[in-house]
Amino acid sequence: MMQTLTGYIIRTQDYRETHKLVTILTKEVGKITAIARGANKPNSRMVAITQPFVYGHFLVYVSQGLSTLNQGEIIDANRNVREDIYKTTYASFLAELTWKTLADKEPHPYIYRQFKHTIKWINENDEAMIPLIMYELKLYEVAGISPIVNECVLCGENENLMVFSIAEGGVLCHKCQSKDEHLIKLSKTLIKLLQTFTEIGIERIGSISVKKENTERLRFLLDEYYNVYGGYPLKTKNVLKQLHLL
Repeated sequence: MMQTLTGYIIRTQDYRETHKLVTILTKEVGKITAIARGANKPNSRMVAITQPFVYGHFLVYVSQGLSTLNQGEIIDANRNVREDIYKTTYASFLAELTWKTLADKEPHPYIYRQFKHTIKWINENDEAMIPLIMYELKLYEVAGISPIVNECVLCGENENLMVFSIAEGGVLCHKCQSKDEHLIKLSKTLIKLLQTFTEIGIERIGSISVKKENTERLRFLLDEYYNVYGGYPLKTKNVLKQLHLL
């Protein structure tokens, strides 16, 4: 069935000599992979529309197997994202995490909107780690691996939350913290940030001011959490870490 889909190119892969496989995060059908025939030919009309992070309208023949991208119209090429190494790395992490987390052809309108707002943030700002963390938490909820952050994961207490347990999958109160020897200590500020970032969308924040040490602590926590519950290694995480050391 031929459909016009609106969305973002989140992954490209060469296919044979002249074709590409492109994965598009769409508003209408969710994540979909299609073959773009001739997209690797220099003069092909498909070259521009199949670049990473392009936002556009795509005419796709949607099938149960591999779909086919017939043509497209660029709404926004997101050149700022593609031409800056830091923005490219942020967006690549966003795209890879989305590609590996979402199932094919399952619409997620809220995730699609959050992806759109996050790309916009990356495009317009130099620092994007906090929006990425917020987006991650939304993805984990869709994937069914969201950490429990509003109450103690063991007893349900919603006060005196002091630590995070990777093994238990969430925060613990002072009474339950002895149940895990490998706790990650969190300040009240960090627990409040986790709760806020889980609940609100990126479009609801005008600006973000989080201390560097708090951002690093949250990044460490989510990396450790993903290593246990995510199941898919992310190549772009290593690049993020390398850029952080520059």
